[in-house]
Amino acid sequence: MVRLALAGVHSLVLSPLCARCPHGRAGCCEAPPAVAWADVGRIVLLGGRDFLLAEIREGRLAPQRRGLSIRRVPPSEPLPERCVYLGPSGCVLPPDRRSATCNYYLCEEAFGVAAAAGDPGVRLGRAIRDDLTAHFGRWDIELADRIRERYPEGPPWDGEFLGWLGAELALLVRGARLPPRC
Repeated sequence: MVRLALAGVHSLVLSPLCARCPHGRAGCCEAPPAVAWADVGRIVLLGGRDFLLAEIREGRLAPQRRGLSIRRVPPSEPLPERCVYLGPSGCVLPPDRRSATCNYYLCEEAFGVAAAAGDPGVRLGRAIRDDLTAHFGRWDIELADRIRERYPEGPPWDGEFLGWLGAELALLVRGARLPPRC
């Protein structure tokens, strides 16, 4: 029930249980996470600079103090208000364009159901989720400090800024102990 794709900072922790979320039809997508500084840098490192610029221009992503916020769309049957990227079959974005949280976060309820069914992926899935949550949290703080130092008036949200942010994240990732790669 817990599926893992180990790829260091780009690891995925997935479960078909999300489609039956006890918290509602849109699950976690009712309150999408920020695309925080480390997320923005990660997307840039995976070739998504132009994607981010286009999404900002289109209004699906909006600059904010901690990075980018994901626009929410109004309720439409059968879904409540939710992330702009949630489609009828789940997220319409590939993993390399999502906030990292969307790739590695799995709630305790899903882990609990999987554990009760004897799923051997639960322990490693929880460890990866917790490890990546800690890494991305630290990187967001470090990147925020670097951004304030380099751009005291606020970042310009252009290709040059995004390239710089990706390079800064690459430096932080290089020094980190991350989940293994398959």
